[in-house]
Amino acid sequence: MTLKSALFDVKETTLTAVSGLLGKLGYLASLRRAQGRYQHWGMETVHGPESSERALRTAHDEVVTAVLRTPLASLEQDLEESSRGAGVEPKAYVERLRGRFEDLLPGERNDSPAAVHLNSVLVALSSLEKNRERATRSTS
Repeated sequence: MTLKSALFDVKETTLTAVSGLLGKLGYLASLRRAQGRYQHWGMETVHGPESSERALRTAHDEVVTAVLRTPLASLEQDLEESSRGAGVEPKAYVERLRGRFEDLLPGERNDSPAAVHLNSVLVALSSLEKNRERATRSTS
């Protein structure tokens, strides 16, 4: 018998090991499989598939909400942290997120207000990174 709830386990164990809010978003998106179901072997082993699914979807919803409520300047700093944790450049990291857009929103349609907002955030972060790259090249 486990002492932790599945949601507590996801939030306090699994996600604390992932750098940054965008990193958590990307990680949760990576756990989605066919028909939008989540698959995490360790969670399913400890908590069972149904509890694991519910906990991962709830955590994913919470992370998306947090991203959408975070000011762009803070997300720009978070992008640095998240990409560093993944070992890639910020520009590549945000493009990777954009490439997996269908998995970033749990249960949302791509034309929902949350999807439109998240897409705008990712486009803005991508543009900021491209401008930063140009500025760095022009001063070199």
